[in-house]
Amino acid sequence: MSSDPWIWIAAFLTLMIFSFLFKDNPFYKFAEHLFVGVANGYYIAFYWHNALRPNLFDPLSAGNFVYIIPLLLGLMYFTKFIPRVSWLVRIPIGFMIGWGAGISIPAYFQAFVLRQLEGTIVTPQSFTNTTEGIWALIVLIGVVCTLVYFYFSKEHKGILKPIARIGIIFIMIGFGASFGYTVMARVSLLIGRFQFLLGPWLGLIE
Repeated sequence: MSSDPWIWIAAFLTLMIFSFLFKDNPFYKFAEHLFVGVANGYYIAFYWHNALRPNLFDPLSAGNFVYIIPLLLGLMYFTKFIPRVSWLVRIPIGFMIGWGAGISIPAYFQAFVLRQLEGTIVTPQSFTNTTEGIWALIVLIGVVCTLVYFYFSKEHKGILKPIARIGIIFIMIGFGASFGYTVMARVSLLIGRFQFLLGPWLGLIE
């Protein structure tokens, strides 16, 4: 077994989290609150050293007083806790929404619309490799059928009905793959914790 006190602390905290499998208990609550507190402390220090200090306070101390504007916008968020002037919080929120929309919409459109259209288009060059050509056709069929399924301006009757049903199949495959990926990511975290308990802590495995 390990003689490192930090490994023992990590092992006990891991077991405290696992104790929730039995029922909610004070040990789990302690580990949960400790994790939230440490994470908040870490992110406060992280944002101070990597965002606030280099991007706001250092320029202000150098005489760039234009940075007073973002400082005031940030301070306006705290007016939410003062009922008389709580309406001021709408100013930075409106600014962030407008700025965020102006920045993210073109980038989102290029990354998730134009790129998707580019990947969906089937050309003769797609069949230079037979396997890639078949997958290109499958992707095209899946995109078209899924779009037809979400086309609600006309009832799914006639030819639209089987196309929409094929679209449902592609949607379920997509959801299933996404869910499976999420589950496997969580399982890998669980395996990592077991490897830590059986290896560095108990020394049963290398």
